[in-house]
Amino acid sequence: MPEPAAAARPACPCDSGRTYDECCRPFHRSPGSAPTAEELMRSRYSAFVKGLASYLLHTWHPATRPASLELDDRIRWTGLEVLGAEGGGIGEKRGVVEFLAHHDLDGVPGALHEVSRFRRQGEMWLYVRGKARWSRATSPPIVDK
Repeated sequence: MPEPAAAARPACPCDSGRTYDECCRPFHRSPGSAPTAEELMRSRYSAFVKGLASYLLHTWHPATRPASLELDDRIRWTGLEVLGAEGGGIGEKRGVVEFLAHHDLDGVPGALHEVSRFRRQGEMWLYVRGKARWSRATSPPIVDK
């Protein structure tokens, strides 16, 4: 049976312009395989969209990782904008990625603006912490995770 055309396959939630199969799905199937901090951040955003809490925990640095993670099903993630990145490349040990993650919370649009810190442990990029600000008036204050 022929493979469906790329246009028929779903776009990646991380807004990379590629299909999910070409972009974040391989990382979700093989945690620890993202070659850069930005690609790890994109794959983590896609994991939030798809409800993959185990992937999020697996790609979280053990020094800051929570014991468990319950995703809020009231949040519908609607788009990602990468605002900038420092370091985080192949062969580097640390990286910082700044992004806006757009969402609807109980039907009200908003955005999460975060500056995330990543560290390479062996060959694997891991999320360490982020400084986040929610754009909604009813959202939580800045959180330094």
